[in-house]
Amino acid sequence: MPEMLEAAERRLAVRLASSRADIVAAQRLRYDIFFRDMGATGSGQQGGRDIDPYDELCDHLLVEDHARPGSPVVGTYRLLRQSVADAHAGFYSAHEFDLSSVLAHAQREGVELLELGRSCVDPAYRDAGTIQLLWRGIADYLQRHRIGYMFGCGSFPGTDPAEHAEGMSLLAHDHLAPAELRARAIGRDAIPLAALPIGGYDPRLALRRLPPLIKAYLRVGAELGDGAFIDHAFNTIDVFVVMPVARIASRYAQRFEVAA
Repeated sequence: MPEMLEAAERRLAVRLASSRADIVAAQRLRYDIFFRDMGATGSGQQGGRDIDPYDELCDHLLVEDHARPGSPVVGTYRLLRQSVADAHAGFYSAHEFDLSSVLAHAQREGVELLELGRSCVDPAYRDAGTIQLLWRGIADYLQRHRIGYMFGCGSFPGTDPAEHAEGMSLLAHDHLAPAELRARAIGRDAIPLAALPIGGYDPRLALRRLPPLIKAYLRVGAELGDGAFIDHAFNTIDVFVVMPVARIASRYAQRFEVAA
């Protein structure tokens, strides 16, 4: 990893990938985070890149530091619109969660869904500036494509549910989505979200121990699906997260403007 640059020396910008080289740079960053740092062991690693077939279908959001030596890409998100997913292999999250209720609800409302995935940031850039730029890029994308709901997987590190029983139980008790937006974990690696009863943990401590990305989602009004999925290939436990765009827009419009 390149050495950290002082904040004053950085020149950060956000944009969508526009070339094969851009996507390769995002795949290299994903490999560094998922495989080197987080212990992923899946078959998607190729030549120092994290690759899967969805990369060809998705838009790739990039945060770049143009003052950084080497690759400027320091943060990325993968974005998959429903119209694109429906024309190809469906959503990535469908391998872990039954999305039928979410899809039906979006159809009734006449809105498009957006799946967020493969989120990662270089450790030297995990601060408010980088995160604000990612969210600004997502906000611009939502407006451009008239998205009604965003969703994706939030991940706990490791594959032992006991290590995250408090946080997962908090999500189940306090942050479940309404039934029509509550995707359900499926398959032999699906597990219940709530291992502990209400009163069986300290909610404040459980909240503090949640992964930063899940806490960020909660702050913009995200809600959770039913159950969790143990992803052995990526060494994570995944939960389904859904975010109504109207709620995000009303709560965070000023923050997005400041980030811009």
